[in-house]
Amino acid sequence: MVTSKDLVGQRRDSLCSLDAGRADFDDPHFIVPNNLMSFSGDHDLISSTNFPKHKPQEEYVVLKEESAQTMNTLSDLSIVLSESRSPVLNMVLPSTNITSSNTREEPVSSSEDSLQSITPLSTPSMDINTDFALAFDIDGVLMRGGKPIPEAIEAMKYINGENPYGIRVPYIFVTNGGGKTEQERCQDLSQQLEIDVSPGQFICGHTPMREMADQYDTVLVVGGEGEKCRVVAEGYGFKNVITPGDIIKTRHDTTPFRKLTDDEFRDSRIVDLDKTQIQAIFVFADSRDWAGDQQIILDCLVSKNGYLNQRSETFNEGPPLFFSHNDILWSTSHEHSRIGMGALRASVEALYKAIAEKDLETIAFGKPQMGTFKFATRLLQEWCQKSHGIDKLPSTVYFFGDTPESDIRGTNDFDKVAENEWFSILVKTGVYQDGTDPRFAPKEICDNVLDGVKFAVEREQQKATQ
Repeated sequence: MVTSKDLVGQRRDSLCSLDAGRADFDDPHFIVPNNLMSFSGDHDLISSTNFPKHKPQEEYVVLKEESAQTMNTLSDLSIVLSESRSPVLNMVLPSTNITSSNTREEPVSSSEDSLQSITPLSTPSMDINTDFALAFDIDGVLMRGGKPIPEAIEAMKYINGENPYGIRVPYIFVTNGGGKTEQERCQDLSQQLEIDVSPGQFICGHTPMREMADQYDTVLVVGGEGEKCRVVAEGYGFKNVITPGDIIKTRHDTTPFRKLTDDEFRDSRIVDLDKTQIQAIFVFADSRDWAGDQQIILDCLVSKNGYLNQRSETFNEGPPLFFSHNDILWSTSHEHSRIGMGALRASVEALYKAIAEKDLETIAFGKPQMGTFKFATRLLQEWCQKSHGIDKLPSTVYFFGDTPESDIRGTNDFDKVAENEWFSILVKTGVYQDGTDPRFAPKEICDNVLDGVKFAVEREQQKATQ
């Protein structure tokens, strides 16, 4: 059994090692789940082994000769292109194996395997840029209210080769959002943006929490729809995941004005509150029940050693509290930004101070925390190497965001310490209101993400010719 002294020590160590304002993850053992998509396919070239029975043999002799001529033409073309390529391009000739997007593998648990199994998701372009890369926030940049921003799909086409230079640019997604598995988020994004998105390109707010699965046996996971965050946490390796619904089902009077729906009651689990020791609290996604979730979080914080049926005399023996991000506002389909997880964090801290008469130390992941950008750098390196065969770190990474306080602040801060350049681009399609002075100034402001990617590509072309 973990004692009160042990838990207080764990909480102190956690708060010391993960600064509340600058959480840092120096050596994550995994970045993506190994539920990566795997594809296969071949050219439909005529050979002696695939003649249909009803076709005359003479037709295939002609087709075979034409195929040989075509391959010779491609060979000649590759020589011409290699002599006239743009200075920023690295020529990659097409393979005889073409990838397709017909199948997706189910997620499995080994993170090391996942990094090794990253595969290209679409037919490689002949020209893959090696000098720069892109990183995108999602809400307010590519999506708004669950629908693509009008220019987002065109922007994805542009960086996948439909541009005047015929280049493809490596890119990743870094969002503070969460509440679903990375695989599920990527499937949604693939459909919405009409591209193939792999978990090898994707970080959400709670992804770094994987690192903590071996530190805590029993955890309270808050936020999201239904049981989804429990599923995510269990997929990360957390052994005993409790939700607010479990506690309400066990003791109906925990939240006097909040009753479970039939579905919630069915899916929730009875827990033995006398024997259950909650060792950490993780807010994975935005709360759907602020009053109920705050009540249960506060019950844990003022508990004795994480046992909900016992009250601490000092209000300083509860488990540590982690938030997947700290965005006060976020962009939705509403014309004005809505309050998010950062607002919940501020509310819980204020309530705790009112009850305990002392400040509450909490820990936030996500942007603008420095650790998230280090995490993104390693993800980008792995993605470039595994999917494009690029071994070097891009000299410049353009980060596209809509929130000055998280996207732009984090990018600018990381640019000061990173090995390469991180260039912040603020778009006007999300939280940022056009005409106002952003608290944290970006290096460039663009109307939308399409204008932003065009700016980045043109800037790199100009750099290459100087």
